[in-house]
Amino acid sequence: MTQITPKIVCLGSLNMDLVIRVPRAPAEGETVQGDSIRYVPGGKGANQAVSCARQGARVTMMGRVGPDHHGEVLCEALKQDGILIRGVTVDPDESTGVALVMVEEGGLNRIVVIAGANGKLSLDESQLVQELSDAQFLVMQFEVPMPQVVQAATVARRLGCKVVLNPSPAKPLPEELWPLVDVMVVNETEARFLTGLSPDTEPQVAAAVGRQLMAKGVAQVVVTLGALGAVATDAGGSTYHPAPQVNVVDTTAAGDTFLGVVTVGLARGQSLSASVDMGIRASTLCIQTMGAQPSIPTLAQTLQNTSVPSWITL
Repeated sequence: MTQITPKIVCLGSLNMDLVIRVPRAPAEGETVQGDSIRYVPGGKGANQAVSCARQGARVTMMGRVGPDHHGEVLCEALKQDGILIRGVTVDPDESTGVALVMVEEGGLNRIVVIAGANGKLSLDESQLVQELSDAQFLVMQFEVPMPQVVQAATVARRLGCKVVLNPSPAKPLPEELWPLVDVMVVNETEARFLTGLSPDTEPQVAAAVGRQLMAKGVAQVVVTLGALGAVATDAGGSTYHPAPQVNVVDTTAAGDTFLGVVTVGLARGQSLSASVDMGIRASTLCIQTMGAQPSIPTLAQTLQNTSVPSWITL
């Protein structure tokens, strides 16, 4: 692997996660005794920034928090990973975003997000230009307002910075956004929402999802399939990347970990397939640890995880 230090800008959400461990999720009208509660730094944008940073990238975070203790803790956590937070602004009228994460035995989670300051993000175009002018990639999701996503993607395209988009939570893309996206990473739910296809158990269907999204202007597509792994599709075809069977503790941030590792791999000049392989290694480690950002592995830890099956050309 080429050990260069790419610059990546992450635009997205910062949330304080309230993680509740339960034996199982309660049914309607039922009360279940929980096992524990923890406050853990999270938010898809911040998680993806941490993943990129722990893979050795130079990362700038752009987002919004409230004037409260949660916001201070989230920013300090990013700084501990060497992430620049000059693009994180404070909203005087909104609280920091919060996510309630309910984790069942077996690692499955259910998440409710309160956007807070994330939903009031506004961007200064001059700062966007300053941050993106020498960046290799801009990473975004949909936990911040869509106009800001489109604005940032437009500036990135103008400056020659590639755009990685995780369209989560799933919602329609404005037509002008499709041709601005270089790499799209979707899970089964997002794939079904955007294409009508259900790739849950069939890699060939995931490859069809990739081709359908590429037809809209996206250059490279990765469909994540949970415990089954992922399928990568670009102009050279599709590859299926199986995931090893491991003891799942908590799946929170697994997708964000995966996306960050893939982005850094591409920024270092790796192929899409090789980058996805590294993403599988990292996310496999992530799901064996509790919490969002505490579970995201470093580059050294990712490289040490060699228990990943070889990918298969579809």
